[in-house]
Amino acid sequence: MDFRQFSLYAAWLVSIVATLGSLYFSDIRGFTPCELCWYQRILMYPLSLILGIATFQNDRSVKKYVLPMAIIGSSISLFHYLEQKVPGFADIKPCANGVPCSAEYINWLGFITIPFLALIAFTLIAILMLLIKNPKKNN
Repeated sequence: MDFRQFSLYAAWLVSIVATLGSLYFSDIRGFTPCELCWYQRILMYPLSLILGIATFQNDRSVKKYVLPMAIIGSSISLFHYLEQKVPGFADIKPCANGVPCSAEYINWLGFITIPFLALIAFTLIAILMLLIKNPKKNN
């Protein structure tokens, strides 16, 4: 059995867990998202829907839409994580209103923060998209 045939399904599960985790932190724990968190949400939430539809239709061509979103999302998450953990990054782009982007609501094991979790999710989705076999083209 080839894991590649489950890559689309696994990417959808990752996006669902990330979306539900994000909603848990904001709606149940009461953490107010900062500006960079909103950008990450803007990219992750549609992935749950897009990957869900693609999974049920077994549409492997969806990777051309999902991969760019995952790469952009992981870039934003990495920048956000660096703002939290590297002192020099926090001053590059301060948030204008509300919660500062350098704030850490969680800090599990000294390095796991919400942007780190988003970075892992976006990176996993990107890797899983790269593992999907290209659909056969009709000549």
